[in-house]
Amino acid sequence: MASPEVEIKGTTFTISVIHLIDDDLKHVEDVLNHKMAQAPKFFSTAPVIVNVSQVEHPLDFIALKTHIKQTGFVMVGVTGCQNSEQKAQAQDAKIPVLIAGRDVEPKPIEEPNMAQPPRIIRGQVRSGQQVYAKECDLVVIGSVSNGAEIIADGSIHIYGALRGRAIAGANGQTGSVICCQNLQAELVSVAGHYQLSESLQSMWQQACSIELEARQLKIAPLN
Repeated sequence: MASPEVEIKGTTFTISVIHLIDDDLKHVEDVLNHKMAQAPKFFSTAPVIVNVSQVEHPLDFIALKTHIKQTGFVMVGVTGCQNSEQKAQAQDAKIPVLIAGRDVEPKPIEEPNMAQPPRIIRGQVRSGQQVYAKECDLVVIGSVSNGAEIIADGSIHIYGALRGRAIAGANGQTGSVICCQNLQAELVSVAGHYQLSESLQSMWQQACSIELEARQLKIAPLN
């Protein structure tokens, strides 16, 4: 019997990068713990890469890996090593050393022709609930409570208040958008790019749209 083939293909993933400015690893752990506390379902086991290009002092890579693991994030590599000695230290700690490519602006992926009609939820999405619209848009005719999570491979439209977490473009569709009548979200995300409530205050409690532009979330009023 012939062995099954294994295909290796190149692809692109959105992974958060932690930029260290010094060797204060306790501070890194505190910052990541704060992020995890704000959105544990979103960040739990989320992969991160650590950029060490600004660190001037010797860095304990084993301790760095341990501190990040304790927060619930998963360190998948290090980049920005300044010399061969630093690279060797990272490799000795069993940490992959990555070489960052040029910051090439990705071509926007147009909204796909969804094979299915949008999933429509009528009424409130309550705390603790998770709603997922697979391969389609999601329409909520009501509000999303604190502690609730709505996810769509396409766009998300909320005819009410968004107080929980909204994740659009879950399968990487950069053309997805989030629209809501009243923004009070714990977290919003489009194609892996996210912002927490503290970054949404300029449009707080207003009707707005959220979309990806130049690899940054753009929030604009609906009216």
